Amino acid sequence: MGKIAIIGGGISGMAAAITAARTDSSAEVFILEHNEILGKKILSTGNGRCNLTNMQLSADYYRGGGAQLAEAVLRQFSLEQTLEFFHSLGLLTRSRGDYVYPRSEQAADVRESLQMELERLQVSCHLEEHVRSVRRDGRGFAIESGDKLYRADKVILACGSRASQIAGSDGSGYALAQGLGHTLEPVVPALVQLKVRANPFAKASGVRTEARIAARIDGRERAADTGELQITSYGISGIPVFQISRFISRGLYDRRNVQVEADFLPDVSYQNAESLLARRAEQFKERSAEGYLRGIFNRKLIPRLLDLAHIKAKMPAGNLTPAQIKSLAAVCKHTLLDIEATNGFEQAQICAGGVKTSEISPDTMESLYVPGLYLAGEMVDVDGICGGYNITWAVASGHIAGCHAAGR
Repeated sequence: MGKIAIIGGGISGMAAAITAARTDSSAEVFILEHNEILGKKILSTGNGRCNLTNMQLSADYYRGGGAQLAEAVLRQFSLEQTLEFFHSLGLLTRSRGDYVYPRSEQAADVRESLQMELERLQVSCHLEEHVRSVRRDGRGFAIESGDKLYRADKVILACGSRASQIAGSDGSGYALAQGLGHTLEPVVPALVQLKVRANPFAKASGVRTEARIAARIDGRERAADTGELQITSYGISGIPVFQISRFISRGLYDRRNVQVEADFLPDVSYQNAESLLARRAEQFKERSAEGYLRGIFNRKLIPRLLDLAHIKAKMPAGNLTPAQIKSLAAVCKHTLLDIEATNGFEQAQICAGGVKTSEISPDTMESLYVPGLYLAGEMVDVDGICGGYNITWAVASGHIAGCHAAGR
């Protein structure tokens, strides 16, 4: 009978504990959690509905240095096994498109189902424990938390990251990993809003519009996504912004020239956009330039596009020159926004960066430096796009760490 300590009671830590206890019923499994309840961050995921996974599960949807590790983990813990894990907790699931949610669409049910299974398996949960250090101690580990000392034969670090407004999401797990000899990729906010320098769309705050959003680092496109763009007073938000934000964050960290290219007519080529605008100018020549764009763009967005094209809103559409129409088409298709910052970690859904994946066994999630130490979840340099991929990573990596910590 061995002792397995899981540091961190988020979804990856809970999955690791459940799997370890199921794998070896004789093991003494316990969780040390910073907060007053387990799984606190789960409650805010998916706008309170908790997007569990995605029917299009693939390592292609994971970014950075973690893609290769994610591929190895998903080979061992597939979509079907992910769904079975949630079903084994008593959760029925439903799909909205490719997004998978609990049937009740209540994140609280996910958290409580995990906790009930921990209770059934008699996993001890020590709350409000602020772990200060983990060190090798003979053949096992000594864990210091406040004035308490815990001992374990195996340790799973599942401490989460710096992302979230939840107290305790402070990145303290990174220091624990570094204290045991691991190194980090720079940790930056991801799935986060972007701040635009001298935002030309500030007066269109609140507008939601279909757009293609591309991250450009030193003039080169690194990532792009199409969906509902949300314009804010300080910059841009929405799913397509979140999907490219990790590249923007890393570019800012590296002090690169960072821009976003916005295409407000993503389903139309530049040539067709120019032709469309020219035809409308002829068809609605008695309307103002502002009026002739009604029916294409949100009315709060139109003046901002005209300003960027240096066209007066009251100018008759019939007076638009070919050069002005060309300029307007360029604005609609290729507006470049200078990004000065992202919102902070407290606004980010996840982080990019973390413990380097080259220091972790892809087969077991065990440290290649410290035997008996395993790492799981968001503190590892693996980040997925929106759509349930990050919860899937948390569960899959926690499951594999729990299996092997329990001796399978």
